[in-house]
Amino acid sequence: MKKPSSKIREEIAKLQDALKAAETRDAERIGRIALKAGVGDIEIDESALQTAFEDVANRFRAAKGRSSGNERGGASSRGISTIPPGALARSSDEA
Repeated sequence: MKKPSSKIREEIAKLQDALKAAETRDAERIGRIALKAGVGDIEIDESALQTAFEDVANRFRAAKGRSSGNERGGASSRGISTIPPGALARSSDEA
């Protein structure tokens, strides 16, 4: 039996609300972490900061794809480079 379009619209509205709530939770979590790391104190262009976050996300995705779940080891054992403390601050001085 087909669902009436009004029921589908209700479901879509509920899903959109759930998506918005999930995105808000994620944004607040990432924001708290970024502030704890001192990112809020850095004078950096938003596009450069977004690029840096994309690089970090890509490294974590690559690491997740390579790990089997049971494997233990530091980042260097998997060939993942790390950003030294203060690297973002130094790069903002150059801009």
